[in-house]
Amino acid sequence: MNIFLFILTNNIIPIFTIIALGYFISKKFDLNINTLSKLIFYVFSPCFIFVNLYKTKIPIEMMKVMIIAVMILAANMLITSVVSKARGYSKGLKNAFANSVMFYNSANIGIPLITLVFSSDPFIVNGETPYLSIALAVQIMVLVVQNISTYTIGFMNAWGANIQWKDSFIKILRMPIIYAIVLAFIFKSLPYDITKLPIWPSLNYATNALVPISLLTLGIQLRRTPIEFKNIEVYLSSFIRLLVGPIMAIIFIGLFRLDGVIAQVVMISSSVPTSVNSALIAVEYDNYPDFASQAVMTSTLLSTISLAFVIYMARILFPII
Repeated sequence: MNIFLFILTNNIIPIFTIIALGYFISKKFDLNINTLSKLIFYVFSPCFIFVNLYKTKIPIEMMKVMIIAVMILAANMLITSVVSKARGYSKGLKNAFANSVMFYNSANIGIPLITLVFSSDPFIVNGETPYLSIALAVQIMVLVVQNISTYTIGFMNAWGANIQWKDSFIKILRMPIIYAIVLAFIFKSLPYDITKLPIWPSLNYATNALVPISLLTLGIQLRRTPIEFKNIEVYLSSFIRLLVGPIMAIIFIGLFRLDGVIAQVVMISSSVPTSVNSALIAVEYDNYPDFASQAVMTSTLLSTISLAFVIYMARILFPII
C-alpha cells in the first residue's frame, strides 16, 4: 500500500495537477486549443523525438517494442470489432468506438508519465536517472506507431465509407514527426557530434517544453468536453482502454521475452487514457463527436487510479535486476 501511495503522489498527482491547471485557466481565458495543438504537433513533439532519438543508443529490443505496439493496436481493433458486433453498433459508432480504444495519449500523458516514473525513486542512482533515457526511447517507439496509425487508420475510420488512400498518404507525408525520426537516424550515422552546434540548446528548450504544454493543452481540451455519466458505451471503452490494454501488453511482453525497464514502459504505456486526437478527428468529420469527447474525459479521469495500479504491477512483474 505504501508503494501504491508513493506512485500516486509522486507520479500521478503531479501530472493531473498540471492538467487541472490547464482546465481552470481555460475557464478564465479564451485559449486557442488549435494553436496549442499545432505548437505541440509541429514544434515540440518533433524536437522531443529528434533529441531523444539522437542521444539514445537504440538496442534491437526497440524493434520488438514497435512490433508489440502494432500487435496491441491490432488486438484492440479485433476486440472493438467483436464488441461492436455484439452490441449492434452502427458503422459510425463502431469506428468511433474503435478509435477511442486503439489510440491513446502516448504523447500528452505517456511521455510526462514515463519521465516522472523513471525520474523518481527507486530509479534514481547516486542522484542520477540512468534508466530515463532508455525508458523514453521505448515510449518514443510507441509514440511513432501511435502517430502513424492515428493519422491513417484513425482518419479512415472517421471518413467511414469515403476512404481516400491518396489523402491518407499525403497526411502521413505532412507529419513532421516522420522527418524528425529520419533526420535523427541520419545524424546518428554521421561522425560529427551535433550537440556541439549552437542550435542544440534551442532543440533542448523545445524538448523540455513538450511535457508542460501537452498537459496544459489536455486540461484545456477536457474543459470543453461536455460531462455525461450515463453512456454505458463510454465506460466500456474506458474499461478496455485502461485495463484490457495492459493485460494484452503483458501477454506480448512474455512472447517477446522483454524484461526490466523496457517491459515496464511497454506495460505502462499501454494503459494510458484515450487520445485527444481521437476526439478531434471525430469532431472534424462529425463521427459521433460527443461519444469521442466523453471517452477522452472519462478514461482520463478514471486513469488517475488505474495508472497507479498498473505502474505498481509493472514494478512487481518486471523488476530491474
